[in-house]
Amino acid sequence: MVHGSQLVFFLPLRILPFKWSSRLYNEGICYTKGAFGCLLILMCQWFSPTKLSITFETEGKGRFSPEDIERLVVRNQAGDVVSLNLPTKFVLISNHQIYADWWYAWCLTYFIGPRGVHRYVYITLKKSLKWIPIVGWGMQLYNFIFLARSWASDRVQLASHLSALGKRAEEEDNPLCFMLYPEGTLVSQNTRPISKKFADKIGISDLRNVLLPRSTGLHYSLRSLAPRIPDLKLIDLTVIYPGVPPMGYGQDYYTLRSIFMSGVAPPAIHIYLKMFDVAADIPIGDMSGKPTLVSGAPSEHTAEVDIPQHEKEAFDTWMRELWQEKDERMTRFFDTTSYGSRTAQGPVEIPLRLRRKREFFDAFCFFLPACAGYLSGKIRR
Repeated sequence: MVHGSQLVFFLPLRILPFKWSSRLYNEGICYTKGAFGCLLILMCQWFSPTKLSITFETEGKGRFSPEDIERLVVRNQAGDVVSLNLPTKFVLISNHQIYADWWYAWCLTYFIGPRGVHRYVYITLKKSLKWIPIVGWGMQLYNFIFLARSWASDRVQLASHLSALGKRAEEEDNPLCFMLYPEGTLVSQNTRPISKKFADKIGISDLRNVLLPRSTGLHYSLRSLAPRIPDLKLIDLTVIYPGVPPMGYGQDYYTLRSIFMSGVAPPAIHIYLKMFDVAADIPIGDMSGKPTLVSGAPSEHTAEVDIPQHEKEAFDTWMRELWQEKDERMTRFFDTTSYGSRTAQGPVEIPLRLRRKREFFDAFCFFLPACAGYLSGKIRR
C-alpha cells in the first residue's frame, strides 16, 4: 500500500514542470515515509509489544541538565510520555546489537518533536538493495543513500547527497534525521575477531561489548551537513537488550523472526541518550574555508574535502573515546541491571504504540491504492 501510493499518486507529480508539483511530490513522499514509520510502531503494538526506556546523560559534553530533561519530556494528562522535545535536525548514531536496531531507532524518531521526525529519516544501504522489487524501489523514492562500499566513489556520493538533503531541510525548515551505525555491522562471533585484529594493528585495547567504530563515514557526513545546518546536533544512543549476557551476541537472542513472528520481544529497549552540538562539541575540523570539491563531484552541493590528516586523527580519537565510554557503560549495566549513576537521570519509559487513531490508517496510506484499483475496476465494468 505504501509503495503503491508512491507510484500511483505521487510519482506522476515528479515529471510535471511546476514548482507546486515538485512541492506536492516531496510532501507526498514524506507522507509515505511517515506511513512506514507508523507501520513499524503498529507492528510492535500489535504483534510484539515493548517500550523504550530512556536514560539521559547529566554531566560532561553531551549532557542534559535536570531542567532540560523536565522541559523535553512531554506528558499527557494521564502522565504518560507522548513525545521528547529534542532538536529535529540531527545525526543519530548507536551501537549495533541486533538486526532490529534500526527498527527501534526509527520508532524513537516517531516520538521526537511534536509531530515526530519519522517522516524525515535517511539511511545508507548497500547498492545491491537498490533494485529489489517494491522494497528497493520504495527506498529509492525515500531518497535513501545507496553505497557501493568502495570509499573512493562512496565519499563523493555520500557527501553530495547529504549536502543536498541538509540544504533543502534548512531552506524548507523541515526536520532531518540521518541514521548511521559506525560499527558497520553487528557484534557477532564472526565480527569480534576482526575488531580484535584491528585493535591490535593500531595498538589499542579491544572493546568488550561493542566493536571498534569506523569513524570515516561519520566524519564526512558531519562535515557535509554541518555547513548547511548551523545548529546540527549529534544524538548518541547506547542500546542494551535485556536477557543478553555480558559478552553475548544479541542476535542469538532476538531476531526479526523471533520478535515479530514468535512474539518474543525484548521487554524493554534500554537507551542511554547523549546529545552533542556538532559545531561546538565535536572535532570535525576547520570548516571556515571554502571546501575543496572532489574530482567527479556531481553538483555544487558537494561538501567533500580532502580532510587534513591531523583532523582525521583528532576525530578518530574522539570517536574511540566515545565508544570506550559506551563499552564501560554497558559493562556497568550488566553488573547492576541499570544505567543509574550520578551522571544519569531516568529512565523515562515510552510504550511503542501510536498516539492518534488516524495513524492506524496512515500506516497503510489509507488503503488509497486499493481504493483506486477498486474504482478503476468498477469504471471498466
